[in-house]
Amino acid sequence: MLEEKRRKIEETIAYIKSHKSINPKIAIVLGSGLGGLTQSMEITDEISYHDIPNFPVSTVKGHKGAMTFGRLGGVEVMVFNGRMHYYEGYPMDMVTYPQQILPGLGIETIILSNAAGGMNPTFKVGDIMIIRDHINMFGTNPLIGPNDDELGPRFPNMSEVYSHKLIKLAHKKARETGVHLQEGVYMGVSGPCFETPSEYKMYYIMGADAVGMSTVPEAIVARHRGLNIFALSVITDLGVIGQVMEATHEEVLEAANTAGPNMVKLVCAMLPEM
Repeated sequence: MLEEKRRKIEETIAYIKSHKSINPKIAIVLGSGLGGLTQSMEITDEISYHDIPNFPVSTVKGHKGAMTFGRLGGVEVMVFNGRMHYYEGYPMDMVTYPQQILPGLGIETIILSNAAGGMNPTFKVGDIMIIRDHINMFGTNPLIGPNDDELGPRFPNMSEVYSHKLIKLAHKKARETGVHLQEGVYMGVSGPCFETPSEYKMYYIMGADAVGMSTVPEAIVARHRGLNIFALSVITDLGVIGQVMEATHEEVLEAANTAGPNMVKLVCAMLPEM
């Protein structure tokens, strides 16, 4: 089982290496409605998920489903334009397959982004929240099963999933560029339903500031693989106690597209010092 998994990972890595012309050390995962970041890139190579051996394909509107290589803010990057979600029916090992292959491609740092519902009463739609920590409410974990010690430890330390150094850098660059930032805890849930008012209330009481349907499994595997992690949420709807919005996926995409330029500005400012 472990040998087969390793063989597939190596096959995927070999294909990607043969179809890219640069060797970035930073990867970026784009969430719903945030694909506009690639419009700011000087693109060198683009590979459809459909063409990559053993690679899952995103089925959600707002996710292009392509791996893009190029330069952003003058820095070489690898961008996942679209991700896979647990609610699409993929098992966790496929949801997190992109993170499993990254070290083999020379990636050292990953930036995770998502669209999320804000529960902190100080948040408003369009805010960008740095993820300081997360709470896993998926009901499962991507590391369940036999562990390959060559890929990572059986019991990875989760005391600092999201790099304190990169969070500090983000606040510095936000002040320099005039981007307003929030910071908080992200709750990861399976979806695909948006939360009920009582669920929003419970999650906020439990210590979460925002909730979404991704990122946590990816961060767990990225941590397992020894990557530096920085993550942010674009607040696209509100689940504040007493004022829960009726959100649709289309409205979430629209809000993410509106906030996207600030996210691009922040990431571009950070990249040269990451």
